[in-house]
Amino acid sequence: MKIGIYGGTFNPPHLGHITAARTVFELLKLDQLLLIPAGMPPHKDLPAGSPTPDQRLEMTRLAGEQIGLGDRVQVLDMELRREGRSFTSDTLRQLREEHPDDELWLLMGTDMFLTLQHWHEPEKILSLAGIAAFGRTEADTEELFSVQRDYLYRTYPQAQIFTMTIPGVMDISSTELREQLAQKGGSKWLAPAVYGYILREHLYQTHVDLRHLPLSQLRPVALSYLKYKRIPHVLGTEQEAIRLAERYGADVQKARVAALLHDCTKKLNMEEQLALCKRYGIELDELEKEALKLLHAKTGAAIARDVFGVDEEIYQAIWWHTTGHAGMTALEKVMYLADYIEPSRDFPGVEELRHVCYEDLDKGLLMGLEMTIQEMTAMGNPVHRATIEARDALKG
Repeated sequence: MKIGIYGGTFNPPHLGHITAARTVFELLKLDQLLLIPAGMPPHKDLPAGSPTPDQRLEMTRLAGEQIGLGDRVQVLDMELRREGRSFTSDTLRQLREEHPDDELWLLMGTDMFLTLQHWHEPEKILSLAGIAAFGRTEADTEELFSVQRDYLYRTYPQAQIFTMTIPGVMDISSTELREQLAQKGGSKWLAPAVYGYILREHLYQTHVDLRHLPLSQLRPVALSYLKYKRIPHVLGTEQEAIRLAERYGADVQKARVAALLHDCTKKLNMEEQLALCKRYGIELDELEKEALKLLHAKTGAAIARDVFGVDEEIYQAIWWHTTGHAGMTALEKVMYLADYIEPSRDFPGVEELRHVCYEDLDKGLLMGLEMTIQEMTAMGNPVHRATIEARDALKG
């Protein structure tokens, strides 16, 4: 197996990192990519006020998901947990012990490659892994690479070196990016979920008011709560909610906010969901205590109100988006159905359901509720009483 190792402070990880990692992964035909945030970099101290190790780890995880390689990308905290300076040779020793028969490649940018001979234990580094160096600007030419490559081959005959220039990659220093973020800029250099996490955690002097965010900032913040595979669903739900709200006279702005936040706790496990229920005083019935799928609507509504200051209408739309209930408001119906029929949904009957939803909102809602009840019954799963009551109320 060929494993790529990409380390750095990732303070913050930006689109240049993401694009370079993806390109090297493909060119070297790697099987796995390891992203490793440095704890205490040996060549520089982290700037004052930098994010905590856990925050840099989470930003790197979010950035890693954006590479689009699924579980072939892993983010490791081995250097963050190690005491003292984060020497690459120590990391490679550990990885070599864990992967004795695999081919290791250490990824690095131009600046790091041109100073590699001055690193701690360069001979050990070059004996443990091949070097994959990439340039991100037009100045990073083959002529520049070749001089250093020839020097390393002469000095370390066992070295394996692969160099490349990646044209068109966004290139910005982390220092410049941090300065732009402090001045309310910088978002174009970041994956939306990473930018959202920065805003949410008030990193790099962003200091936004989460309770009064414009949609342009609420959207990336909402995406920062999600697993990568859920992002298309949430964005699709927002677009479907817009169309349904416009069609049936619901508040479009509120529908968009509800859609963006409706799955903000979806990725949490049962223990984490129950902890939020306890924190917010959410009472659960016997079915909800056992059904993880039902809890995110309630805890998501609580987070939406507590953290983002949503009003009661939006709160209720998120609260009921999974089960529905008798006597739903227009906004609640829009949220329930937008979640059900958004464009990435693909299940038997969804096209007919979409058609009915835009003919008559209540007929679409009744059809959706009945489909849910039929599916749950066929699987032998209990149906929440609120769903049955919602169906019965519509049937009269």
